[in-house]
Amino acid sequence: MRSSSILRCAAAGSAGLLAAALPASPAPAGADTDDLVEKAVTEAVTGELMDRAKRLPGTAGQVPGAATVSITRRAGTRWAFGTGVLRAPATAQAYPEGWLFLAERTGGTWQVSFEGEPEFAGFARRAPILDNAEADALAATGEVSLMYANRDYRTGMRLPYGLGASWYLTGGPHGSPVRNAVDLAGGDRVVRAARGGRAYTMCRGWVRVVHDRGYATDYYHLWNNINVNGASVAAGARLGDTGTDVTCGGSATGRHVHFGLRQYGEPVPIARHIIGKWTPYNGSAQYAGYALHGSRRQNVGGTLYNYGPLGFTQGIVDSHGGSYVNKRSGPGTGYRIVGTAADGATVSVSCSRNGTSHTGRFGTTSLWDKLTDGTWISDAYLENGVSGPVNGWC
Repeated sequence: MRSSSILRCAAAGSAGLLAAALPASPAPAGADTDDLVEKAVTEAVTGELMDRAKRLPGTAGQVPGAATVSITRRAGTRWAFGTGVLRAPATAQAYPEGWLFLAERTGGTWQVSFEGEPEFAGFARRAPILDNAEADALAATGEVSLMYANRDYRTGMRLPYGLGASWYLTGGPHGSPVRNAVDLAGGDRVVRAARGGRAYTMCRGWVRVVHDRGYATDYYHLWNNINVNGASVAAGARLGDTGTDVTCGGSATGRHVHFGLRQYGEPVPIARHIIGKWTPYNGSAQYAGYALHGSRRQNVGGTLYNYGPLGFTQGIVDSHGGSYVNKRSGPGTGYRIVGTAADGATVSVSCSRNGTSHTGRFGTTSLWDKLTDGTWISDAYLENGVSGPVNGWC
C-alpha cells in the first residue's frame, strides 16, 4: 500500500499541473516595471495554486483556503522565485500546503513550475537566481525516483531538537491524507534542523528545509523562527522555538512543533521512516500511534530520546521483544556464537549474505548482515530502513 501511495502522490504532483502561463504585458512608458512583473508573476502563481486547491484531497472534510504568494528573488523581468501557500481553515485537523516555485518569462508569457513537478528540475538547473548547490537540491525534488516505492525508509535525519535530549511525542502520525507529520514538545523548546540542507520561510511560523535524496522537512507553529530564503543550514541548526503560530491556518493547542516529512515535492507517510533512530508507526486514527527504538515502544505521551541520525549502512538491533541478539561467526545458526548485541544498539554493516531463515518484526528472511567487527546478525533482527542488503553483498 505504501508503494502505491507514493506513486499516487507523484502523479498528483505532475498530472495536469504543468507550467502555468500568463501573458506578460509589456511595460508602458513611465510605468513601474518591477510592480508589473511582480503582479504578473503573482497572478500566474495564484492561478496555479487555486487549480491545485480544487484537486487536493481535503483533510477531515476541510478544503484549503486562500492562496498566498511571496516572491523572494527576481532576475530582472525574466526569472522569479518564491513560495506559494494554500492557507488552511482555522480549524482543528486542517493543514496548510505550500511549494517553492520558479517562474520564467518566455515568449511573452510567464511559465510557472512548483517543486515536485517533473519540469521543475529543468527550471532549477537553468535559473540564474540559484547557485549550483541550491539548484541541485531543488532539482532533486522534481526528479521522480522509485527509492521510496522500493521501501527505502532511510533518511539520515535526527529528531528536530538537541542531541541527547528527550521531548514528548504529543501527536502521532497525522496531517494530510498520508499522515506525514508528528507533534513534538518539551525540552528547551528550541527546534533544530533534522538534517542539513537549504532553508526557506514558507510563512511566519513555518520553515521548510530541503535536504538531499529528494527529502524535505517542515516545521510549523514556530515562534521566533528564522527568516530565510535558501540559506544553507547544518544539521542541528536553530530554526525557531516551539509555539502556537497559525499564520497559515489550522490550529495549535499548547507549544509544539508540527514536524512533517516530504519527498519529491509531496507529503509522504512519516511511518516507517527512521528519524533520530526512532521509527514512527500509525495508530487507528490521526494523532494516535507510537514509535519504536529496537523493541522499546513509546506511545503518544511518552518521550523520545534523540539518539542522532542513523547512518545509511547502519542498523538498530531489534530483538523483537527480547533483550539481546546473538552474534555469530557466520551467516547462520550453524555457526558458533561469538557475542551478543543489546536490543536498541546501533551496529554498522559491511555486507550481507543469505543463510538460515529467521522471523522478526517485519517477517521472515534468510538475509544475514556481516558487521564491521566481523560478526554476523540475522537481518530479521536489524532495523535499517531497507528490505534488502544495506551495504551490498559479501
